[in-house]
Amino acid sequence: MFDQITEFLSKEGWLNEHLALVNNFIWEWNWHSIIVVLVLCGIYFTIRTRFVQFRMFPEMCRLLVESSPKDKTKNYVSSFQAFAVSVATRVGTGNLAGVAGAIAIGGPGAVFWMWVMALVGSATAFVESTLAQLFKRRSEESFIGGPAYYILHGLHSRWMSALFAVLLILTFGLSYNSIQSNTIAGAMLTAFNLDPALVGMMLTVIALVIVFGGIHRIAKFSSAIVPVMAIGYLLLAIVVLVMNYEKIPEMFSLIVKSAFGIGPVAGGMVGAAMSNGIKRGLFSNEAGEGSAPNVAATASVSHPVKQGLIQALGVFADTLLVCSCTAFIILISGLFNSGAFGIELTQNALESQIGSAGQIFVAIAILFFAFSSIIGNYYYGEANIMFLTRKKWVLQVFRVLSGGVMVMIGALASLDVVWSLGEVFMAILTLCNLIAIVLLGKYAFKLLADYRAQKKCGIKSPTFKKSLFPKIQKDLDAWD
Repeated sequence: MFDQITEFLSKEGWLNEHLALVNNFIWEWNWHSIIVVLVLCGIYFTIRTRFVQFRMFPEMCRLLVESSPKDKTKNYVSSFQAFAVSVATRVGTGNLAGVAGAIAIGGPGAVFWMWVMALVGSATAFVESTLAQLFKRRSEESFIGGPAYYILHGLHSRWMSALFAVLLILTFGLSYNSIQSNTIAGAMLTAFNLDPALVGMMLTVIALVIVFGGIHRIAKFSSAIVPVMAIGYLLLAIVVLVMNYEKIPEMFSLIVKSAFGIGPVAGGMVGAAMSNGIKRGLFSNEAGEGSAPNVAATASVSHPVKQGLIQALGVFADTLLVCSCTAFIILISGLFNSGAFGIELTQNALESQIGSAGQIFVAIAILFFAFSSIIGNYYYGEANIMFLTRKKWVLQVFRVLSGGVMVMIGALASLDVVWSLGEVFMAILTLCNLIAIVLLGKYAFKLLADYRAQKKCGIKSPTFKKSLFPKIQKDLDAWD
């Protein structure tokens, strides 16, 4: 039975061909424009917030450290737990395979532009997550919110909010979960020769157990697994750097020179380096796509800016830490011109440093990174299912589809099918969110000014009062 299902899902049929055509159209005509808009929005928000990602970096770290939950009541999700769920979705297979692909195509200079996009995109992440907190709503299990909610209650556009919710459910809640399970199954097959059908069944069972526990079980799982996987990967990269400490200056020099086309080899690569670095930075940290705000809204904080700052820190964690780890391992190995691509390049680079265990370590890392993304992606879908309807049977069906059916299909299907399904919708999804946060950005800027004013007055933990916005008080359901 599994053989027949696998054969059906993997064959290059008319569905795959047509999805590929649509996907190519999206990339050629829409995504290039979306990338430009994302970059411009990041620069705009950086200037309007007066470089909040740099000026308030110490405050971001302080808030994260102090955000452990003290209130054990039913409706409590801490800032750290919300941060962990968002990092779980940001840190996925793209951090291992996507970064490798960017370097293989764009050269070492792609890493520099990836860093630049993280620094710029963190301002966008701050704005969208602050807005998610401002316009969040109360629900039975916790607070709930995200772009669909601030589009409806901030812009009062029902059709646009519904469009966003549907697209996010299709993209993150369904198709992206297939992508993650597909990558896990491939890695397990290569490293341990495990049958994809068996891997799919195990992933499905574990995912269903977690997602049926709701946001609190998801938050507890993510807050436990994210620090372990991030610290483990960071330590591995440090070991590789220490083993090759004499190559570190040369590596950074290569990154900078390649980024600006300096040197005979890098001369014709500056365009490719910039293009691939920008795309990888934007797609990895998800700033502006409207995904992380869905979980940012769940946190119980005294001021919306607090969670905005913490979520901005998530962009740094994704790109400046995890993506950089992959980049350093590849560049230190010297294999970036070997012809290998994607996850194969990462595996080869690590194997050259620590032996045959490298392939196994990458497979295990992918298991942790991708599975945590499955759980986080599911919650993004749940938040938008609840926006469209509060009927519990609909939510239960979605849980089965997202955590069960799509995870199993992903383990068996061809990669082309699942990637095409996701990327067909992402351009419109991102555009909806960018329009909303540009129009609503004035509220985030005023909130930031209020937060800083309270801090200057010596208030250690600023508190938001909705009287700050008298014209929209009725739309701020979750704030007393």
